[in-house]
Amino acid sequence: MKLKTLSTLVGAVTLAGAAVFSGSALAEDTIRIGAAAPKTGPLAGGAAVTYWPNVELWAHQVNERGGILLSDGERHPVEIIEYDDRTNPTETIRAVQRLATSDGVDFIIPPYGTGMALATAPIFDRLGYPMINVTAITDQTDALTDRYDGVFFTLGKTTPLAQGIARLAADMKANGEVGDRLAMVNVADAFGIELAEAARGIFEEAGFDIVYSTSYPPTIQDVTPIINSALDADPDLFVAFSYPPDTFALTEQAQVSGLMDEVDVFYTAVANAFPAYRNRFGDSINGVYGVGGVNPEDPAFVEYKEAHMDVTGAEPDYWASAVMYSSLQVLEQAIEGVGTLDRQAVTEYLKNNSFDTVMGEWTFENQQITNYWTVGQWQNGDFYGLGSTEGMDGTADPM
Repeated sequence: MKLKTLSTLVGAVTLAGAAVFSGSALAEDTIRIGAAAPKTGPLAGGAAVTYWPNVELWAHQVNERGGILLSDGERHPVEIIEYDDRTNPTETIRAVQRLATSDGVDFIIPPYGTGMALATAPIFDRLGYPMINVTAITDQTDALTDRYDGVFFTLGKTTPLAQGIARLAADMKANGEVGDRLAMVNVADAFGIELAEAARGIFEEAGFDIVYSTSYPPTIQDVTPIINSALDADPDLFVAFSYPPDTFALTEQAQVSGLMDEVDVFYTAVANAFPAYRNRFGDSINGVYGVGGVNPEDPAFVEYKEAHMDVTGAEPDYWASAVMYSSLQVLEQAIEGVGTLDRQAVTEYLKNNSFDTVMGEWTFENQQITNYWTVGQWQNGDFYGLGSTEGMDGTADPM
């Protein structure tokens, strides 16, 4: 049975493995877990790919096993309480506070998006909930983990992600495969602004001439002027630190205008690794670069992908989906490791133990996962990681 959810900020729907429990009422000892992320607003499309399906998959699998094993020797089912934060940090804060106070959940899955995570980190800390962030990417991670005892990061920092494409481009330039004229654009929120600021210095140090640079609001409707201005600058590379709606719009307009044919490197960020991106543009994105990546041939990822499709009816993305699922595996293993719902004990367990995940073995260093994919490329229908924080040691060679 697939787990279906509907919710708004003013009302939440709880869910659990009803098929597992033959339709009976949820047990009093159910582990209640809250989740607040977009179902509406600009980031709803991204959350619908990366966030919500993995919550659904994890809850389904946990309850199919009978629940999370605690020290009482019993398995306890999980009950997910969801809120739509409408892609609004104020709504996210309200939802997190309501989950902790009115709903009294045992744990809370952090929100979707860098801005939402930064807005709610103080709330998680004040309320004493461990916060295993996935879709929060910032160079502030060291400061945040020093300040907040229970805040964790899994998907990476801004500068290494910017370095991923910059280093790959620098290697290509050194080999005579690309020129030095760069057009760089970014969405004007915490994610895009940080990446663009970090990338600018890295590209300039590598000898690139930034011939066009601009930012745009997350609510942008028409990217034609941006693409046309970039095309007029005659770049060799086009790099966009973008969010899902603009990733699709920029790619489409780049094809219409001919920019994609004119540049040697075309790169966009969030949603580039979505199956919908491949399905929308087909073979035309062969060779297109993007943020993050996976090893699509890894047996663990293949097994995860099959389970994801079986339970949710959809294919996971090729970057953050598996990381999102891994973060929930980590939460489950930490709860079982402690054997209770003591949030402080779970936080300490997270800091001091290793975890078996779809992404491999995870051990937090200063409350952060330090090895992660930084840049990938579409190759014949799959998105391959080309470089990571350990170097350009990808699962495939650049096309």
